[in-house]
Amino acid sequence: MNYLNGIWLVVLGILAAPNFIIAKKPEAKEIIAKLVPYQGWIGAVSAVYGIIQVIRFLTHMRIFDYMPIGALTWLASGLLLLSLGLLLGIGIIKSFVSSEDAKVKMNNMIAKLAPKQGTLGFLSIIIGLWVIIYRIIGQAF
Repeated sequence: MNYLNGIWLVVLGILAAPNFIIAKKPEAKEIIAKLVPYQGWIGAVSAVYGIIQVIRFLTHMRIFDYMPIGALTWLASGLLLLSLGLLLGIGIIKSFVSSEDAKVKMNNMIAKLAPKQGTLGFLSIIIGLWVIIYRIIGQAF
């Protein structure tokens, strides 16, 4: 995990929970508006990267033995990347899928995840900031 992962999670969280951010910081509306046209692609790339992160985590499960907080952060960030990536990038992802059955399954999964989008976005911001802080602290010691 590096700073870029933390920044990416924060951006993903901001895109997933814009109402929460705008309520706290109204001046952030302009910045969010600049990111929205790229939301689909950011989501699609995040979903793919989330899949990669989860698979990498599963192949390195021994990390729990000597770094449990880092392992949990890695797993949480991978799952957040995957779920928010699917939510935000579903339009782009569907354009690459030709099977109608797969599209129906995607719609069902999105229907289950959509009510949790704001919560997942908020968690993504928190985990992203944690990753950045964790890296700063890790380099300080």
